[in-house]
Amino acid sequence: MMTQSVRRFPASLLAAMLALPIGLAACQSGNEGEGTLGAVAGDATAAQAAQAAPPAQSASGPAKASESLGKGPVKVAMILPLSAGGAAGDRGRKIRDAAALAMADLGNDLITLNVEDTGGDDARARTLTTGALASGAKLVIGPSEPGAVRQLGSVSGSNRPLVLALADNYAGAPGVYSVRLNEADSAAAGAAAIAAKGARKFVLFMAEGEAGKATEKRVANSLSIYGASLAVALPFGPSTGGSEKAVADMQALVGDPQAIVVAGGSANPAPLVAALRAKGMLGKDVSLVGSNRWLEHGIDDPTLQGAYIATLDSAEIGPIAERFRKTYNYEPDVNVAYGYDTVALAAGIASALGPKGFTKKVIESPTGFRGSTGVFRFREDGAGERAMPFFRVDKGKLKLVEKSTSGF
Repeated sequence: MMTQSVRRFPASLLAAMLALPIGLAACQSGNEGEGTLGAVAGDATAAQAAQAAPPAQSASGPAKASESLGKGPVKVAMILPLSAGGAAGDRGRKIRDAAALAMADLGNDLITLNVEDTGGDDARARTLTTGALASGAKLVIGPSEPGAVRQLGSVSGSNRPLVLALADNYAGAPGVYSVRLNEADSAAAGAAAIAAKGARKFVLFMAEGEAGKATEKRVANSLSIYGASLAVALPFGPSTGGSEKAVADMQALVGDPQAIVVAGGSANPAPLVAALRAKGMLGKDVSLVGSNRWLEHGIDDPTLQGAYIATLDSAEIGPIAERFRKTYNYEPDVNVAYGYDTVALAAGIASALGPKGFTKKVIESPTGFRGSTGVFRFREDGAGERAMPFFRVDKGKLKLVEKSTSGF
């Protein structure tokens, strides 16, 4: 079986943590006696969400520079690029709308969510985040600006709130947790899925620098679950001499891998995969595993045919999708899931444990949480780990192989 079994959630959090979206789904489906978690479902919830907080620009009007949602005793700060242009602003507004929906569903009486707009400016993101850290907030959700997030790991203080960071390709730091799926988790889950099928000897091509080291560690840990291991891990990037040299280096060290994982960060994987094929390293008995970052370059290159990728399905975000469409009249994506799940987590902790529940011990629960994107958990080093669908590249598209796999 590729799919990892998921242990039960702590009893003290079961009624209020991220099982809540699952409960809402049960309520919507009309299953009496299931999901009785006190949440309002269906059109009533959608109407409540719309009344509780007007949608941001992506729905029906301009984003607000600052707004407060809910009236609960626990303060939570959310820092987003609401008025930024392009993809950053679109992403921020979707997260805000999902947060408002989660507040209406779960959080209005438990937390007060203060939403601040960075405008996509890194300096303003740092200023707002610093202010949130000193404001008495128990949790900070965001920012999404990479520079601002990276600096948070160096901020000390015993009273500093925990941070659920929303930056892309962020590895995490103690107390500053990576919410978005990153390459290390994607590669680890994909490798674990292949190891579950029997492969034992793996090669990893990874990004240069600290990101690559993080990927190597995560992949090695995931393989150990199945008794598999990395025969060699090779950095791959501009300073390593290109695809041909990378493949030659691999051949000098190992000649018969059962699986090759290519997780090269921002590098286009196609030239490396082409070099592997040219040297006969991708025979029918050798599995090729990619990562979510392959999607940045597209997967329509025939060279990538047959590769496996573990990644989130942006078209499948659980039971909140239909209610989100009805509330805001546009299509949800994975950003909506991140926005909803982070606020749901905050509301769940506030409900089960109160203000004193916002601790590393709770956030880093090894059993994890269930959200609209599936099961996830946070590690002590700030990295996020997720269960996710497992796909095979078929004629430039992702074809589902397994509904869920994980590297933990």
